[in-house]
Amino acid sequence: MGIATIGQVHAALAGVIFATPIHPALTTTFIAANTDALDAVAEHLKQVAASERIFLFHGEMGAGKTTLIQAFCQKMGVTDRMSSPTFSLVNEYESADGPIYHFDLYRVENEAELFDIGLEEYLYSGYICLVEWPEMAPSLFPKKHVSVDIEVDGSARKISVILQP
Repeated sequence: MGIATIGQVHAALAGVIFATPIHPALTTTFIAANTDALDAVAEHLKQVAASERIFLFHGEMGAGKTTLIQAFCQKMGVTDRMSSPTFSLVNEYESADGPIYHFDLYRVENEAELFDIGLEEYLYSGYICLVEWPEMAPSLFPKKHVSVDIEVDGSARKISVILQP
């Protein structure tokens, strides 16, 4: 199995019930059985990035946040070496549309650290910001953003892309 939308999963798995989001038009959910299947998710994120700039990636350690961000950045034309900025807090990648900022807040001890690196300037720069572990400083992010929720289900991933208006 490669990748499927919830509608396709409904058709394939009779008797399995999935919750319908409150605003279905604002949520797209994918089931990715392997890393090759991330291509469709990355393409969807690229389409969303035409109008949205702040992406918050949620998921447990090892869920695939960095791997999905790498696939998305490749879709955006980034050729730089990409890695999680766990110790530097932010990496900058060059794309055809300008810089893409990749944050990893896992090791952040307090919000003051993020003010020190100028997080707000990045967020309001008009460029794409990709944030892993945003729950470490939830009050700093604007209400209008894209949540990318990754849930591990065995070897597969359920990835929900949720537009937060």
